[in-house]
Amino acid sequence: MLKNILTLSFTILFCISAASQTPSLTEFFDYNPSVEHRVDEIFNSLNDNERVAQMIVTSAGELGKPNSVVLKLAQENKIGGIVFLKGSEENHKKLINELNAISTTQNQLPLLYSIDAEPSLYNGRLNGSAPMMNTIDIKNTKQADSVARIINKTLLDIGFRQNFAPVVDVSPNNEAIKNRSFGNDKNQVVALSKQFIKTTQEQGIIATAKHFPGHGLVSGDTHKKSVYIDGDLQELEIYPPLIDADVISIMMAHITIENNPKYNTEGLPASCSRKIVTGLLKEELGFKGLVITDALNIMKAVTIIDNAPLVASKAGNDMLLMPIDETETINSILTEMSRDSIYRQQVYQSVKKIIRLKVFLGLM
Repeated sequence: MLKNILTLSFTILFCISAASQTPSLTEFFDYNPSVEHRVDEIFNSLNDNERVAQMIVTSAGELGKPNSVVLKLAQENKIGGIVFLKGSEENHKKLINELNAISTTQNQLPLLYSIDAEPSLYNGRLNGSAPMMNTIDIKNTKQADSVARIINKTLLDIGFRQNFAPVVDVSPNNEAIKNRSFGNDKNQVVALSKQFIKTTQEQGIIATAKHFPGHGLVSGDTHKKSVYIDGDLQELEIYPPLIDADVISIMMAHITIENNPKYNTEGLPASCSRKIVTGLLKEELGFKGLVITDALNIMKAVTIIDNAPLVASKAGNDMLLMPIDETETINSILTEMSRDSIYRQQVYQSVKKIIRLKVFLGLM
């Protein structure tokens, strides 16, 4: 009898433990009935305002919005994530702790914290961090793995779970990309990017390939003006191997495509073109992960567009990075959802992907 009771108790404890385990981020694209059920439960507990807020990623740090503004947005439940720009590890961690306290106290969904911790930008984003080699100086997969591990350790210690890296653009010579690229050999770029992505995601941080459909082989900087891909999408072939390698997030470029009968964006940047975000990336290339815009607040190529965040959302982006006005963005999306049922279902799918990601990260 005692043996049977002990066996039954062990079985119950084992089942409870197994059920409570957080699935690995490397399994994000696998079907998991318990995860899907959990996502639906969380989604159904939210109203539309709270759902849309999950798509909004504001900014913090010395080059971001003031802490007071970020904390107010969190208290009002108007954001789903925050990208941290320049600042010290200590200050970043302090703000993250304050934000986590708000989420816990107000019983809100936890926030997703991200950072541009590319090797070339790492020291600029984290003041006082140990010197890091530039991306262009990484020459083999062993180095890519080592660099990713060093970066991951710091990010996890602070509380970051999404890295807007690696840059997979081909060429170190572009005005905007420079030494942030793995180089101008496409095979090398793919190999080093895959390793960086693999190491990052195995250690519990979302990797982000950027800038789709390619920002390396063009002239100009989208921070300063509209930039064009004239003709063929020469860097497009970089992405299928990375999608096959299960990269979870891809960032769109604010880059316009012209003189290309199939992919012409009609004057819009790729980030705001449904033909590119949904037609090319999601449908043609079969990407099922999260699509995020590049910054929507400072890049001239997109700030000239009326209500760019809404346009970008309608194009198919799941996450909207640094809109100028978060409240206005949420309201414009809600208004559009109220008059377009197809768009409303698209927003719901984006929100469910974000919730699913937070479940896989163990944030819930």
